Amino acid sequence: MTTSASVAALYRYPVKGFTPESRTALTVRADGRVEGDRVLAFLLGDAPKAPQQAAGADWWPKANTLALVNTPALARLSLRYDHVAQRIAIDLDGTPLVEDGLDEAGRARLAATVGAWASEQAEQPDLARPGRLPLRLIGDGLTARYQDNPRGEVTLHGRGSLLALADALHDPDLDEQRFRSNIALDDVEAWGEMAWAGRAIRIGDVTFDVLRPTVRCLATHANPADGVRDRDVLNTLVRVFGHEQPSFGVHMFPRSGGEVRVGDPVEVLG
Repeated sequence: MTTSASVAALYRYPVKGFTPESRTALTVRADGRVEGDRVLAFLLGDAPKAPQQAAGADWWPKANTLALVNTPALARLSLRYDHVAQRIAIDLDGTPLVEDGLDEAGRARLAATVGAWASEQAEQPDLARPGRLPLRLIGDGLTARYQDNPRGEVTLHGRGSLLALADALHDPDLDEQRFRSNIALDDVEAWGEMAWAGRAIRIGDVTFDVLRPTVRCLATHANPADGVRDRDVLNTLVRVFGHEQPSFGVHMFPRSGGEVRVGDPVEVLG
């Protein structure tokens, strides 16, 4: 079925929990992940020594990593990752905080600086527990592997849903980056994308099976500009819109790899 929907924006997140990269195209891999997405993460000190295995790669759930759900002030940090040089630069409110490479010494300096800063923030109850520090920077900097789901899965939302939620929250400037989706669509009615669960859609080169609505967590309460928890997203999704669980957007799995581009139309296949 042809729709009027099209890709409005594309995002990937090189370091889990940190700054998104806005892209004009994303390469979707056949293993369910986006190339360059969540290739690194800051692992908490008391995470299990042995990771879970997912598609032949190490994987930890977000409960074991530094993330907006446990440290919302991370939104104040602006991170740039050079995928070629494998180098991270982090600014705090426009002022350089740390910059280093991914060799052993560089990883240690990055982890120590971020851990020390995060432990000083007002909302970081997990870091106060014994054993949570020091952090460890994990990942090879190339392989996408630290998505919230062990299979990876690509996330998508429609801006119609964003506008409906913004209206309910009395916040016309509600930023879609709260939801950290890979794909944002224009010209889908509010919650229309959630009705695609159990169906297939084609975007660009890629056919996706739409698996389920994306159940959200407390990370969505944090303003992506300053990390302040300023909007009760979860209760609003349930109370105002009648969602059984606080859901926004959908999880999808590709049938094969390919490229998705800004402006690509969306076709519902069945």
